Amino acid sequence: MTERLIERRKAVTLPQEELEKLLECAAARGAKSALHGVGLDGEDAAHDIRELRGLLDAFNEAKRTAGITVIKMLVTGLVLAVVAGTVLKLKIFGGAQ
Repeated sequence: MTERLIERRKAVTLPQEELEKLLECAAARGAKSALHGVGLDGEDAAHDIRELRGLLDAFNEAKRTAGITVIKMLVTGLVLAVVAGTVLKLKIFGGAQ
């Protein structure tokens, strides 16, 4: 019986508004701590994050462009191989008889 009373005394009850305020404060502190941990907690933090997003966008654009370039090179190589095969097959330039 005494154990049950002790457990009940440890429980904390809060009104909904106070709980939400407490959770909001804890979330804000956690976010500030996380930003501090990665070095993004100063006055220039917003600028740094925008710069990082810009770099990430540029990197993604470069990856996309590189992929398109590789595909174009493969298609061009295939077309050149077909043309070369056609030229050899039809003996257009007086190739071996």
